[in-house]
Amino acid sequence: MTHVRIALWGVLPYLVLVTLIAGTAWRYRYDRFGFTTRSSQLHESRLLRIGGPLFHYALFVIVGGHVMGLLVPEALTERLRVSEHLYHLTALAVGGVAGLAAVAGLAILLHRRLRVPAVRAATSRSDRLVYPLLAVVLLAGLLATASTVTNPYDYRLSVSVWFRSLFALQPDVGAMARAPFVHQLHALLGMALFALWPFSRLVHAFTAPLGYVFRPYVVYRSRGRGPSRRAGARQREYRWATRPHPGRAPAGRARGKPSGGSHRGVSPR
Repeated sequence: MTHVRIALWGVLPYLVLVTLIAGTAWRYRYDRFGFTTRSSQLHESRLLRIGGPLFHYALFVIVGGHVMGLLVPEALTERLRVSEHLYHLTALAVGGVAGLAAVAGLAILLHRRLRVPAVRAATSRSDRLVYPLLAVVLLAGLLATASTVTNPYDYRLSVSVWFRSLFALQPDVGAMARAPFVHQLHALLGMALFALWPFSRLVHAFTAPLGYVFRPYVVYRSRGRGPSRRAGARQREYRWATRPHPGRAPAGRARGKPSGGSHRGVSPR
């Protein structure tokens, strides 16, 4: 059992990290045009407008909550005079609402993918594996959050300690081994999701257009104001005045003279 714990909580996280980095680099090198979300908005947009923002915005809150809970030690919150009870209630309320919203958004997206024939036809093999895994990860996280209602458990004394020890290259296997099974299951499913990340549509998270926020403004000129309108009117008047009249001879040709022949007006035979 000790060897299994070392393999799960001491070796597997680093294997997942290597797979994530190397797989992303490989995907970008050999499949740069596939480094996208493979959007299916052209096939259906009504359900996508509801499920897409609901899932992604809730996911941002979940990721922020995980960063706060795993990287911020308990000693720091105590210095800020945040009691354990207040921290637990906040994490339960915000995490629970965000988890339910993410599950609802994912359910709408899965319903759309199954019910719309064009979207279902565009589903790849990796999608069939990633979507169920993502749903199970979210449900396991909700179950871990709900379990603290009846049985309060401070995961910052076990899961957070193990997670921070990975960055020091000294994984605290015993801290994670003492965690409840639901937290261990959530961590294992999360590592499986990150291992599959480079080989699925999830890589589009690395292509977020962050430069769009800092891009310079684009200046547009109005067509209905100022000198541009007068200049356009004068240009139209000039084109109308210089256009040849149907019953008028072209400029440079005398009226009544034939277009060919000698200069005396006698047509050649």
